[in-house]
Amino acid sequence: MANPTQGRSSSILPVSGRQAPQQAVLLWAAPQFVSKCGLHVLHHGRRKPPRRSFACSASRLPSTEPPYVEEMLARENIRTRNTERKARIQKHLGKPEFSPSAYDTAWVAMVPLPDTDRQAPCFPQCVEWILQNQHCSGSWGINQFGLLANKDILLSTLACIIALKKWNVGSDHISRGLEFIGRNISTVMDKQIVSPIGFNLIFPGMFNHAIRMGLECPVRETDISGILHLCEMELRRLAGEESNGKEAYLAFVAEEGLVSLLDRNEVMNFQRKNGSLFNSPAATAAVLVHRYDDKALQYLNSIVSIFGRTVPTVYPQNIYYQLSMVDMLEKIGISRHFSSEINSILDKAYISWLQRDEEIIQDVETCAMAFRLLRMNGYDVSSDELSHVSQASTFHDSLEGYLNQTKSLLELYKASKLCLSENELILENISNWSGRLLTEKLCCSGTKRTPILGEVEYTLKFPFYATVETLDRKRNIEHFDSRVSQQLKTKNLLCHVNQDILDFAIEDFSISQSIYQDELRHLERWEKENRLHQLRFLRKGSLINCYLSAAATISAHEFSDARIACAKAIALVLVTDDFFDVGASKEEQENLIALVEKWDHHHKVEFYSEQVEVVFSAFYTTVNQLGEMASAVQNCDVTKHLDETWLHYMRSVATEAKWQRNQYVPTVEEYMTDALTSYGMGPIMLTSLYFVQNKLMKHIIKDPEYSELLRLMGTCGRLLNDTQGFERESRDGKLNIISLLVLQSGGSMSIEAAQEATQESVASCRRDLLRMVVREDRVVPRPCKEVFWRFCKTAHLFYCHTDGFSSPKEMLHAMNAIFREPLKLQTSSPLAVQSEK
Repeated sequence: MANPTQGRSSSILPVSGRQAPQQAVLLWAAPQFVSKCGLHVLHHGRRKPPRRSFACSASRLPSTEPPYVEEMLARENIRTRNTERKARIQKHLGKPEFSPSAYDTAWVAMVPLPDTDRQAPCFPQCVEWILQNQHCSGSWGINQFGLLANKDILLSTLACIIALKKWNVGSDHISRGLEFIGRNISTVMDKQIVSPIGFNLIFPGMFNHAIRMGLECPVRETDISGILHLCEMELRRLAGEESNGKEAYLAFVAEEGLVSLLDRNEVMNFQRKNGSLFNSPAATAAVLVHRYDDKALQYLNSIVSIFGRTVPTVYPQNIYYQLSMVDMLEKIGISRHFSSEINSILDKAYISWLQRDEEIIQDVETCAMAFRLLRMNGYDVSSDELSHVSQASTFHDSLEGYLNQTKSLLELYKASKLCLSENELILENISNWSGRLLTEKLCCSGTKRTPILGEVEYTLKFPFYATVETLDRKRNIEHFDSRVSQQLKTKNLLCHVNQDILDFAIEDFSISQSIYQDELRHLERWEKENRLHQLRFLRKGSLINCYLSAAATISAHEFSDARIACAKAIALVLVTDDFFDVGASKEEQENLIALVEKWDHHHKVEFYSEQVEVVFSAFYTTVNQLGEMASAVQNCDVTKHLDETWLHYMRSVATEAKWQRNQYVPTVEEYMTDALTSYGMGPIMLTSLYFVQNKLMKHIIKDPEYSELLRLMGTCGRLLNDTQGFERESRDGKLNIISLLVLQSGGSMSIEAAQEATQESVASCRRDLLRMVVREDRVVPRPCKEVFWRFCKTAHLFYCHTDGFSSPKEMLHAMNAIFREPLKLQTSSPLAVQSEK
């Protein structure tokens, strides 16, 4: 049993599910406010009375207060702005639009027309695009951050100059382009400026080729020597390496660098079914500049017919970018607004997965991301498809592995954590070697933390099962950079949509935070109205912890009623736990049980003490209110079932109190059987789900699947609680699972071994719970199963270092971050933007 300020909490931690079908989520305005603003809700020609809710209860802020009116109008304005942004994001989710790549377009423009003695361009429209899209500075390329020059722009500019010279057009454009390069030639050798992939091989090779073409760049001889030295150093480095990854890298860049490091057959070994090399227009065009290949030409013809006069950096890459957007929307907490579009994207990605589409399977980052998103969203995907990167050696044989790309490593590490059984050895292997390499990257970086390394550090420190949506959401918004691009040989950008996504997330978060603050004030009034603040045995700061666990679990602001009901249920569990643990005598405990057993006929039982009256009255009033509102949501009476669940829980807590009084030592089996109930998940979960899922029929709650979900979640929570409370409870002479394991082993098991065994049990239950959540729906609806999973994650948050319910200060950071502190956006400076390595 728990001490009021130190004891084990029998309560559980909340979670929110994916947005359920249109539930009776309630209007945040009292009827008077609706009428005052002229917003009449009509139903068959009559004004329809609002259903009773926490939001519309008499205890809400008065609707006539001007600040409240202003707040309502402000929220409405935000929703209007977000409606416009939503339409643009939806359009982009359906069909991503990529910024044109001047570099790749220039290489496509260099491809000669077959059967013309290579004297005419195969794609004159690309040549025309170059002529019409030179910047006033003389450069070509995406000047994303307002910089005068970077290596990406210099590379694009040089490629466009060579393309124009090849066909003897645009002499003025060529002159202005050469002047631009001359003015910014120092950028080429600046090691502080990020280099695109293969830059030290490609730029010197192309620069040397430009000189041989007769082009005169206004640069000093020493600069030319410095540029050519870059190539020499790169070739020297490559000469000392032997790996399949090196061959992939050379096939990716050597043709554009105009150096023959691989023969034709070796290069064409990397040609894909669509005719491309690595889905790169530039790499594919470079092959055609030197020799004819029918499949490669078909590839370029196909993308030029799609994009017109220009091409992107990579094609096809719709799956990658669509999955990246799905991941982004989930991370910043607005995916629920795009559920139909996301479901469509995932359905298509799943079909591609089953067909082993090259766009997914041959790109490590895309493959890992697809596995993670598909598995977490309930698709049946096998980890066998990651077997080609199950070992570090096979990863290093790939282009991404040779380049040691941090993003690819991170995606593999994240995917490896979604293990659903003990037999997924591929995921275990990936987790081991990718985690080791990521840790090495952090160590090598010292105190310097680029955005991608910051994400690596966070991921390694906080496992996905120990993070909660509300905290992750805020952090991801704060670290979101709308200007971010995928750095390949040149930047590959999504057109403008990232800023819309960021703005949408910021305003959606601000709505959530203001609603959370309103709900917390409502709960504070509820606590006073029910005199719970007068209970001296109740641990300090318990109410805000209860609400924190509810908000961490049921985070979407549309689920207001579910969140408040959940918080009240958790609070009642804490009251009960402290009451039976240290707050009441044997007679008071028995009196409370008798009152709950009588329930509506409790007047037949006298109150033993004032504190029994306070506790029972709070229970009776609150549970009946919750039952009334849940019955309205479910369209059937569920109050009796709620009452029975609470009684079952209370009897379990009473059993533990009896063991403590009589100094009875239960077996591990006895202890866990009772502990799963005394943890309090039963009433908390049922109360929450009634407001999350419409038509939560009785047969669902009685089904073995529901019972197993409850058992797995309860086991995780109880064992985490016992692990953190072991030392404290040992000092107080109390038993928990750790001490029972040691006692029953007869001294053969040490405390450390018992703790390790307990952690293994937690990991096993957590894995089984995740498997039940993500597999195909059976009886329990998916939104309900997700609540169980999020409860589990919240339990890990609260019991990460200590018992968060008994140590309010431990949770202070999370409380402030979610409820009080405004967003603090952090954007990278232009020069800090890193390549994918």
